[in-house]
Amino acid sequence: MIEADVKKWYVVRAVSGQENKIKNYIESEINRLGYSDFVEDILVPTEKVIQIRNGKKISKERVYFPGYIMVKANLSGEIPHIIRSITNVIGFLGETKGGEPVPLRKSEVNRMLGKVDELAIQSENVSIPFVLGETIKVIDGPFNGFNGTVEKINEEKRKLEVMVKIFGRKTPLELSYMQVEKI
Repeated sequence: MIEADVKKWYVVRAVSGQENKIKNYIESEINRLGYSDFVEDILVPTEKVIQIRNGKKISKERVYFPGYIMVKANLSGEIPHIIRSITNVIGFLGETKGGEPVPLRKSEVNRMLGKVDELAIQSENVSIPFVLGETIKVIDGPFNGFNGTVEKINEEKRKLEVMVKIFGRKTPLELSYMQVEKI
């Protein structure tokens, strides 16, 4: 006997790149058909990625598990059929042909949801795009246009110590990640 309030996490396989669109379709379809009591949550796990383009910081959301959408629902009656019939939905993860969708184990859910929380926390830790000894170009400030060599990397302050040749003499400069680019 399955009650309407017993909900488990399932993974819906979807066409990669369409995750958010599909999430919205599922939500509106479930609401339109009056099944919103059966579906508690629909998640597209994403992580914040900070990219540097033309010297500007751009924060983008990147889908963490491309092609997968997490759905917390009670998949009884019509629900699995409704979800499967949505455009670009491939099916449920772990289901056998014609079989029932397989819910995620508690440990998997915690790991995936924990990952989502973890990603939200660590989003500021942009991976250090530079290595010691690397030649870079200064793109901002008074030394714009000069090339230099990375001597030190300060992760906490997000700064580099760069050795730049000015008038034939090597001069150390402290520059932020934003002021330099790879050559």
